[in-house]
Amino acid sequence: MTDNNKNIEIIPLPKEQWKGTPIPLVTKTDSYYDLEISPLDKDGCKINLIKKPFEKQVVHSPEEYDFPDGLYQDHWENAEAYGVVSDDGKMLACIEVCPEEWSNRLMVTELWITEELRGQGLGKRLMDKAKEVAVAQGRRAIILETQSCNTNAIGFYLHQGFELIGFDTCCYTNNDIGRQEVRINLGYFFHREAKRR
Repeated sequence: MTDNNKNIEIIPLPKEQWKGTPIPLVTKTDSYYDLEISPLDKDGCKINLIKKPFEKQVVHSPEEYDFPDGLYQDHWENAEAYGVVSDDGKMLACIEVCPEEWSNRLMVTELWITEELRGQGLGKRLMDKAKEVAVAQGRRAIILETQSCNTNAIGFYLHQGFELIGFDTCCYTNNDIGRQEVRINLGYFFHREAKRR
């Protein structure tokens, strides 16, 4: 993968100018991570997350959801956004981050790149910006949410040093496992404490 976007400037996207800007986040996938969980009992349980193919490509678009993605949503207090803007003022890419003060973590709430600019290293540059913000704020980790059916995004995040930190089997509906769309939580850690024995 080459980075042909080094000359493209990532700039702040101020809230007063960009609040409410829709993010046309469309995901296309031919695979998903199937979550298999045995019942929890006094001895524990077994959890497997296994990558499986879909029979045909699955496409998710903003029109499916009650709350489509947009910058600076009201529930993300103290969010800040950065991105790439065309000469005519159109947003071509963005990352939005928001501090989770009580846990001293930085949350990536949005990451989007227009299809024409994907696969050229811009995603890494945006994620590097989030890491830079986290370091400047003294955060211990960066966290984010994606879905078990968004295997391309999961692969990207793993490549950026993120790891699985959890999941939620009923975040979107009461049948997220059956729908093959389970919330997956990933984290990037700046410092690791020694494991307890």
